[in-house]
Amino acid sequence: MAMNIKVIAFDADDTLWVNEPYFQETEEKFCELLAPYLSRHSLSQELFKTEIANLRLYGYGIKGYILSMIEAALDISNHTISNEVVAKIIQYGKELLEKPIELLDGVEEVLEILNPRYKIVVATKGDLLDQRRKLHNSGLGKYFHHIEVMSDKQEVDYSDLVNRLDIHPSEFLMIGNSLKSDVLPVLGIGGHAIHIPFHTTWAHEKIDHQVVHDNFRDFEKIRDVLSIFDL
Repeated sequence: MAMNIKVIAFDADDTLWVNEPYFQETEEKFCELLAPYLSRHSLSQELFKTEIANLRLYGYGIKGYILSMIEAALDISNHTISNEVVAKIIQYGKELLEKPIELLDGVEEVLEILNPRYKIVVATKGDLLDQRRKLHNSGLGKYFHHIEVMSDKQEVDYSDLVNRLDIHPSEFLMIGNSLKSDVLPVLGIGGHAIHIPFHTTWAHEKIDHQVVHDNFRDFEKIRDVLSIFDL
């Protein structure tokens, strides 16, 4: 795999640093707030449906999530929630935006080793301002030659990225925690992909089949990716 690689791209959330557990904490607060209306499971389902319906308008990220929480709360309550409840939801969103950056084990070590040998980029979904803030606060910015905050991670998005990097897809390696977003579309354009699972995954990012492909590897820890390189 590593012989022809020129660019190595890393997903950010739940690949470089912790993310999904913070969203789950916020969802738990949301469900507690709306507990008088529905069961915990039903509230979670309604919020998820609203999030997915809004992706085409808001894209991925915390700001869209805040708007989806407010919309879901209005729908669930038949527009009877108080201004105080709306204010509380906005507060939850701001707290989510201000969460500390918790780097995952081995991340900086791997970046430090690969940076002098390859062009290293961040390829992540989400809100541009928020992702740039997290990268700055992480202290990892010095390792990356390029930052790409993508509106989505479909084959066309990766093709556009590869073209901007002026490389062939076979020279591109993507490393991330989502089989759906970080692996399948990259393999689809002829690139290489490594999956590093995180202990929890947003339902929208899950797939129901195994991935088998010559250009695909699955490792338990991010340090394991070093094994494919002649370092």
